[in-house]
Amino acid sequence: MTTIKTFIVWVLSMSILAFSCTSNTKQEAAAEVEGVDDTFTLTDGAAKNIDLRTDTLQQATLTKTLQVAGKVDVPPQNLVSISVPLGGYLNSISLLPGQPIKKGQIIAVLQDQQYIQLQQDYLTIQAQLPALEQEFKRQQALVQSNATSTKNVQVAESQYRSSYIQLQGLAEKLRMIGINPASLQPNKISKLVYLHSPINGYVTKVNANIGKYVAPTDILVELIDPTDIHLALQVFEKDVNQIRIGQHVTAFTNNDTSKTYECDIILIGKTVEADRSTEIHCHFDQYDATLIPGTFMQAHINIKTAKQWVLPKEAVVQFEENNWVFIALGKNQYKMIPVTLENGINHPKWIAIQNPEVLMGKSIVSTGAYTLLMAHKNKAEEE
Repeated sequence: MTTIKTFIVWVLSMSILAFSCTSNTKQEAAAEVEGVDDTFTLTDGAAKNIDLRTDTLQQATLTKTLQVAGKVDVPPQNLVSISVPLGGYLNSISLLPGQPIKKGQIIAVLQDQQYIQLQQDYLTIQAQLPALEQEFKRQQALVQSNATSTKNVQVAESQYRSSYIQLQGLAEKLRMIGINPASLQPNKISKLVYLHSPINGYVTKVNANIGKYVAPTDILVELIDPTDIHLALQVFEKDVNQIRIGQHVTAFTNNDTSKTYECDIILIGKTVEADRSTEIHCHFDQYDATLIPGTFMQAHINIKTAKQWVLPKEAVVQFEENNWVFIALGKNQYKMIPVTLENGINHPKWIAIQNPEVLMGKSIVSTGAYTLLMAHKNKAEEE
């Protein structure tokens, strides 16, 4: 009997001891987690080496933005494809892609027998036309005096008007190849024609070489007038209802995010593409020659202005994929508090807080938070 009682007492004692050990272990683990991730104290020496400043939660009027991407584009009216209306052989060309060009500047020189024939036909008919006109007038005078038949007048008129029409048609063909009919002289017939630039801009493509025959359907040179370049941005369907004509846009290239370009929305697309996006067009406030069509850009569209609870950017640190701030509890004692940031706020000084209630009335580390985080992590690792 005594043995059984002794065994029961021993079992109860071991159970109590095991429960006590388990409880103590859990409390120690909880305390350790709390010490690392929540509240901690700096030594006086460590505190002296960190320049800490505190502040409280503030309110500021900030603009919420929508971040999108796109590229520099050129409207169709600023893209020019140069071809040879009547075809011809390329005699000379000295253009390279990217080369600037001025309106009226010679693009290329071409030659062809048909240019000679065209000038010859024009001058021949031009020389015949006065005689045909005189004969027509003479026949008109004769018919009035009954000295000739009406048929002769009609034939003379037909020959004169037919030649006049041919002359006008040839004149237009000459203008198409850059020859002014008014300045054409029998002793100045040329086998060469000169193509001139219709715009100020620069060359984007050269599609021929010297000696090559260029057909009327061939594009010889492509030009761009960049003075009216705009920014084409892709906005997803879910965000289109926040876009308005006239909204301000700040854009920047991936190569230099510090340099920004100001724009305004001038057009919103009316179709949704396969990727569920709509294209919007923005006009740059100032033309910048460094922006090349096709350049990819990031942009922030200002969609809403409202008061927000904010902290200085230096007050928020990232740790283990979360955002944290430090609040001061007492002498050298601090606590890490997780915060949620307001999406779409891009301000050079402030960060908007989505859960400000956890920071109301608290003394928040506004300067030196990152250094404090490093000191805290080092201390935790040493422990």
